[in-house]
Amino acid sequence: MAPTDPAAQLESMGITLPEAPKPVASYIPTRRSGNQVFVSGQIPIAAGELLAKGVVPTKSSLETATACARQCTLNALACLKAEIGDLRRVTRVVKVGVFVASEPGFGDQPKIANGCSDLLVEVFGSEVGQHARAAVGVSALPLDVPVEIEFIFEVQ
Repeated sequence: MAPTDPAAQLESMGITLPEAPKPVASYIPTRRSGNQVFVSGQIPIAAGELLAKGVVPTKSSLETATACARQCTLNALACLKAEIGDLRRVTRVVKVGVFVASEPGFGDQPKIANGCSDLLVEVFGSEVGQHARAAVGVSALPLDVPVEIEFIFEVQ
């Protein structure tokens, strides 16, 4: 059953959305096009601090990177809320693109991406929260973070 109020669902999970993070370069956090909102790649910043740095699994563990994916998702929801005003306006999580800074030979990017995907389903329910996804290993990410995630939401 889909939650009727994502904000109430977050509260019941003991989660308070952070302030929408400010861009770290020359871009905007969101762009609305018709009934879709594209959220720029989010990195794992909480309270102005990076949660982790370095490639997975040698500098950042699988568990740390999964927690980073959750934080990226919370940051994206904060950006989305700043754009649309109320998360109840989300009708579908369309797609997420998860980028994981990985050592050569590392292949567990999908496990890390589940930190994002599982949270979206918890917040929005399976009908709205399930989404298409890519989980991609890359050699490096901005500010040496282990995870960056971009999002596409459908909204009313």
